[in-house]
Amino acid sequence: MLDSQTADVLRQAVGAAQSGDVARARQLAESALDAGGDTVALNAFLGMLQARANDLDAAARHLRSAHDARRSDTTIACNLIAVLIDKGDLIEALDVATLDLARADTTLRIARYRGFVAQSLERFDEAVAAYEHVVARDPADFESWNNLGNARSATGDVEGSVAALERAMALEPLAPPTRLNLAVALRSVARGDEAEALLKRTAEEFPEDARALHELYVQYKKEGRQRKAMSAIEDAIARDPDNANLQLKFGIECGLSNRSEDAEQAFRRATILDPSMADAYLGLAVQFEHSNREEEFAPLIALAESHGVDEGAIAFIRTYELRRQKRFEEALANLNLVPPEVEAERATHMRGHILDRLGRIDEAFEAFSATNLLHEASPTRPLERAAGMRENLRQEIAILTSEWVARWPKIEIDATRDPVFLVGFPRSGTTLLDTILMGHPDTVVLEEQPPLNNCDERIGGMTAIPGLDAAAVAETRRFYFDEVAKVAPKPLAPDRMLIDKSPLFLSKAVLIQRLFPNARFILALRHPCDVLLSCFMSNFRLNDAMSNFLRLEDAAEFYDLTFRHWERARELFGLKVHTIVYERLVEDVEAEVRPLFDFLGLSWRDEALDHRKTAKARGLITTASYAQVVEPIYKRAAGRWEGYRQHLEPIFPVMRPWVEKFGYRL
Repeated sequence: MLDSQTADVLRQAVGAAQSGDVARARQLAESALDAGGDTVALNAFLGMLQARANDLDAAARHLRSAHDARRSDTTIACNLIAVLIDKGDLIEALDVATLDLARADTTLRIARYRGFVAQSLERFDEAVAAYEHVVARDPADFESWNNLGNARSATGDVEGSVAALERAMALEPLAPPTRLNLAVALRSVARGDEAEALLKRTAEEFPEDARALHELYVQYKKEGRQRKAMSAIEDAIARDPDNANLQLKFGIECGLSNRSEDAEQAFRRATILDPSMADAYLGLAVQFEHSNREEEFAPLIALAESHGVDEGAIAFIRTYELRRQKRFEEALANLNLVPPEVEAERATHMRGHILDRLGRIDEAFEAFSATNLLHEASPTRPLERAAGMRENLRQEIAILTSEWVARWPKIEIDATRDPVFLVGFPRSGTTLLDTILMGHPDTVVLEEQPPLNNCDERIGGMTAIPGLDAAAVAETRRFYFDEVAKVAPKPLAPDRMLIDKSPLFLSKAVLIQRLFPNARFILALRHPCDVLLSCFMSNFRLNDAMSNFLRLEDAAEFYDLTFRHWERARELFGLKVHTIVYERLVEDVEAEVRPLFDFLGLSWRDEALDHRKTAKARGLITTASYAQVVEPIYKRAAGRWEGYRQHLEPIFPVMRPWVEKFGYRL
């Protein structure tokens, strides 16, 4: 019960506040407080008054005094908690929202606050207990069910999370955030199909909302469904083009898909929408690096600095610039300024290459090993996928017999337009070679494009080849050329030779022979130990094939299986093959390339030898050789394996037969 004097002052103060005279209201209450009026009531009033004036420090001081004097008053406690949350004093807010007070509050406001604050502090067990108290007494509170689901998920109770979120959605079916939370929870309990269906339905029912499409993108990425992931992020961007985070992820996906112009545009858009977004500047730096636009680094660094971008990100970009300038000691010192969370895989990989150029071999190998360990942890299970690919090669080799080939129906094929296929294990000089071939005006060179793989998928793989009759072969050939037309860098024409380059078409020679019996092959060879070391040192995108290079023992087995596959095909079909030896190529380009042009029936063109000009003109280079092909021909990579001999010795038993077969030595 208030004393009459305090009650009278509060009536006047409330009236003054309601009329807009806040200063008068505050003066009346403070004077009454100084005169010994009711401290609880007056401090509570002043606290609310100061909160409305956004003087949170004063509001907290008054409300704290009122709460200390009357801890059982839930209204005062709620007001104090709200102010403390606005101030960011979450620990003190949780101290006010005690478990006992939450249980005593029949309005459940304290318990809701307690759950929210505990969840914000990542004290998830306490949050779960608070929300369970709320929903036990108010089963229709869908927001608390939603929050309970999220809190349970954070404690590892994924089944309980799904149950709570399903209850929330049953209570409020049209709340998109609850649907998104439920989809995430469903994925965590291996109910991905249900999650996908829910997200698709949400995207359809809320056509202005991009969040469901973003979650679909996340799901497809985790499941390795790259095409669907790209489609989902593109649709999300269409709905919310001013979302910097979506633009960033779209840029990343375009980069992975070799859509360099779209990637650059998305990253630039992200920097405009959020000028301090470090990852967008890093994305641009990677694009400039892979397209050999080193002149762009300095302006990018200046732009990032002008917007206060994190120094660690700027140090990463500057390391790219210093490495391009061959200032390796400075690059290494600068790389030490890059924090571990900034582009961990790329930074560790770059450290390896800088150390290699400085001749610090053991440290370089350690850095490359660390890079590959980071890649091994990918949720896309790269080691498992790599093992699956090697097993598939083993199975195909087992069926590659003359008896198997004899089952093929004899057919007539018009093979006048058969392409040339440039093959060779990755890092054998194929990118340098295809760049030289691009410099000839009478060629169209595909660089690791999907048409042949699409044919392989279309027919059902190598085991389906005996079932292809003349009509099926003709149709697959048409399909191949249609697919080529979609990706070719210049139009196909009768007077232009199509050269389809993809190193690992080594294991597609059987399919090539069936579809293109007059096909010619260019085989790029390099010392097998240099090849495997270079593969181990490369920062490939982790498709099934490239995942074999994360461990040297896997790489050696993959090399062995790939060349066994190739050699078996050569024996069975007598393939038309011209071999280019990397070590001879870097010693005398013209002497090695002239016989190749004769083999292909191409007229000699001196300009084809200017590979640097051709490389600069081609823009984005999608292989790991993007930097080397714009440099003068150098010989330092030939024989590099000898410096790493002790690290490679464990794979010598597997590699020795191939080393000797190809004319090299250990």
